Amino acid sequence: MRAELQFPVSRVDRLLREAPDVQRLSWCTSVFFTGVLEYLTANVLELASKEAVNHHKVLITPEHVERALDNSPLSSVFEDDTHPRDDGMPSARK
Repeated sequence: MRAELQFPVSRVDRLLREAPDVQRLSWCTSVFFTGVLEYLTANVLELASKEAVNHHKVLITPEHVERALDNSPLSSVFEDDTHPRDDGMPSARK
């Protein structure tokens, strides 16, 4: 049986196994987790794409992703994010 995922299951499996808290891992855990990551990524990209189109842009910028996440139900997934919003990256706006 194949999951037909775009993300590499083997890489996700390796990263999960390298995590310090992981003691045992079922064979299907990596496939499931990869599917969840792919689903979330697709949703974030779709929301960011709509945000870019709303601002008459053809490229998705980090600002579009941030605005899309702030204005969506997915914001609850990232509400405990410990990364600062301004990490020193230059602004893409001109």
